[in-house]
Amino acid sequence: MKRIAVLDDYQGAVLSLPCWAGLAGRAAVDAFRDTPASEGALAGRLRPYEIIVPIRERTRFTAPLLERLPSLELLALTGRNSGHVDVAAATARGILVTETEGSGASAVELTIGLILALVRRIPQEDHAMRQGLWQTSLGVELAGETLGIVGLGRIGTRIAAFGRFLGMRVLAWSANLTDERARAADASRASLDDLFRESDIVSVHLRLSERTRGLIGARQLSLMKPTSYFVNTARGALVDEAALIAALRERRIAGAALDVYQVEPLPPNHALLSLDNVVLSPHMGYVTHEAYQLFFSQAVENIQSYLDGCLPPRALNPEAMAKRLAR
Repeated sequence: MKRIAVLDDYQGAVLSLPCWAGLAGRAAVDAFRDTPASEGALAGRLRPYEIIVPIRERTRFTAPLLERLPSLELLALTGRNSGHVDVAAATARGILVTETEGSGASAVELTIGLILALVRRIPQEDHAMRQGLWQTSLGVELAGETLGIVGLGRIGTRIAAFGRFLGMRVLAWSANLTDERARAADASRASLDDLFRESDIVSVHLRLSERTRGLIGARQLSLMKPTSYFVNTARGALVDEAALIAALRERRIAGAALDVYQVEPLPPNHALLSLDNVVLSPHMGYVTHEAYQLFFSQAVENIQSYLDGCLPPRALNPEAMAKRLAR
């Protein structure tokens, strides 16, 4: 019997999924709803487990942490992003790393919801009604406004279509974006500075890498109009959070909607929680029944293949399994 740890199951929902029945009699599964504060405590918790199933990037697996997990054989990731794992270090230790597909709809739908909640002040008006008030502010219409998309990939392209559906002008920037690709998404290619300068809504949809980390800083935010809004459902580390907080606090931009942060979960005394021009959600762009079904059914398939002695179809470092079998 292998021991499996599911990490960061905040809602306590993962083990209720039917896919785990496929491992009955072959593995014992434990799910943890919290994350130890220190690497030492995390290593102590995970040391007995041969298989670990992280939920997206909620826990980082660095080389030092992997060295402290002598029993670990398989990291069954959920989703396609492996940036939180030192895959080279895992391979060197013979730890197989697998991935799953991701939902094509969940992040898009949340972004749309946050944009509309932000400009129509839905959370603020909901709160006011609960205090006995009625119509305390004015919203903003998006028709005729400019939507700027930073990162015109799979998600950004669908947000561009949403903007066009609402009658918005759409600008886009990506490091390697061409005029042809922008036109295919019914958008106009712009420089990053011009996008921030001209947009009424800036929505970020970049992958996090060493090239994009901290890409959006005080300079870009200073170019935004005082009536404009900033939306980030990609990764918190793409943005200088202190600069964004300053721009919001000083009303240099009208507001922001955020699903991602530098530190997650967001600390209870964080400055963003005190601002009334921000709509916040707890990194729930991928947190849907459908996405979880996809993540964990495929993670279980990967685990089953591994237990059968077969290379899982979604293995990222197949050489790690060969190294382990050769021991």
